[in-house]
Amino acid sequence: MGQQAPTYERFTKDPFEDFQPEDETKGAQEVIQWAYGQYEDIVYACSFGAEGIVLIDLISKAAPEARVVFLDTGLHFEETYQLIEKVKQRYPKLQITMKKPPITVEEQAEQYGSALWKRNPDQCCYIRKIKPLEEVISGSTAWLSGLRREQSPSRSKTNFVNKDERFKSIKVCPLIYWTWEDVWSYIRLNSLDYNELHDQNYPSVGCIPCTAQAADGDRSGRWKGLNKTECGLHTTNTASE
Repeated sequence: MGQQAPTYERFTKDPFEDFQPEDETKGAQEVIQWAYGQYEDIVYACSFGAEGIVLIDLISKAAPEARVVFLDTGLHFEETYQLIEKVKQRYPKLQITMKKPPITVEEQAEQYGSALWKRNPDQCCYIRKIKPLEEVISGSTAWLSGLRREQSPSRSKTNFVNKDERFKSIKVCPLIYWTWEDVWSYIRLNSLDYNELHDQNYPSVGCIPCTAQAADGDRSGRWKGLNKTECGLHTTNTASE
């Protein structure tokens, strides 16, 4: 972009602020190429949802040995773990690692009581997702996310390059202009593996206790019945231990 890459400390604005993408990836490929050219330590925190599968394929073309981290809460569906193995086989050069929380599900039950996700889901997410990602990002200037503006009101203002107050870093979101239809068109066009739960009306797949069926492309199946729409990875304020 002809200027120094932004960091958390010297962020002023999204360098793609005036970018009007017209390519078939709606700017995603250019933003990814830029990100991996600017940040040697960038990491992609992937949930292996439909958007994640698209991003992995796009990233592999720009940086075949990119670092990808999955937050392994210990509460994921078997279908999710099966998909990760398929992705590892398809992209053998990618550095895919499984980041676990500081305590097991059993240890969490001993310390906080059983089924913490029912009584205090924010604290459960903090322990099993936010703290692990803090450790991952602590040594990186930037990280990638598959956020799309269409997903929810809280994500509608997301830019390609964002100052991330939660993790004191730069968050790059290449898919902001993609629709749910765009995601699936890309998956089908490129014959990509995806989570089989998507075929069973699970558009957004997270941990087993906090994932329910929902309408196509809708995140309403996450934390159903609770006053919660985000795990905290993409918000500023979170519960703490």
